[in-house]
Amino acid sequence: MGYWKEKVLPKIKKVFDKTGPKKAAAAEACKSFDESKDQIHKEFEEKKTVLQPKVIEIYEASSAEIKTFIKEPKEAGLKKNSVAVHKFIEELVKIEFPGSKPVCEASSKFGPALVPGPVIFIFEKVSTFIVTEEKVEPPPEAAKTEEATSGKEKEIIVVEEEKKEEKKEEEGKKEEVVEKIEEEKIEVVAVEAEKAEAPAPAPAPAPASTEPAAAKVEEAEPPKP
Repeated sequence: MGYWKEKVLPKIKKVFDKTGPKKAAAAEACKSFDESKDQIHKEFEEKKTVLQPKVIEIYEASSAEIKTFIKEPKEAGLKKNSVAVHKFIEELVKIEFPGSKPVCEASSKFGPALVPGPVIFIFEKVSTFIVTEEKVEPPPEAAKTEEATSGKEKEIIVVEEEKKEEKKEEEGKKEEVVEKIEEEKIEVVAVEAEKAEAPAPAPAPAPASTEPAAAKVEEAEPPKP
């Protein structure tokens, strides 16, 4: 019992004496940050368009652990990923992400786990830029059904394309026939026009009458005695 009081208990008290003020200071920092949330949100909305490409660039260069944490920022993961979280916040400070500077300072002094509210707030803002689409694997039977359906759909599409091609060919042939008929009509009209423009043949001269000649001969011959 004496050993416990003299050796162990003082060490425990010493530890609590160190963490007590630190927790109090961290709580004060969280309170101060909460009071400025509205202003940070307003600034964030104003700079959203400019910030998006910069945030995505930082996100893509981050580790898989921090990417997972950004998608679902939770207080439970702060202690486990404290180093990666603090490093990511430092990168946000470089691009002047709203609210990142005071959070980075608090994280540097007390650690991310002691200022969970401000850290989660910043990461939630960051997560709005990250588009995540969770791909759900279908069960084997559903996958086979989808494959069969897609195969049938492909066959239907091929048949429809063939029908369209045949229809186009038929329309093309019809157009050719119509064009030939029109050409023939034009030729007929041209021939008829040429016939109409050609001059009519001159009438044949009437045969000369022989009666006047015979009368002249009779007049020329004198009467016989």
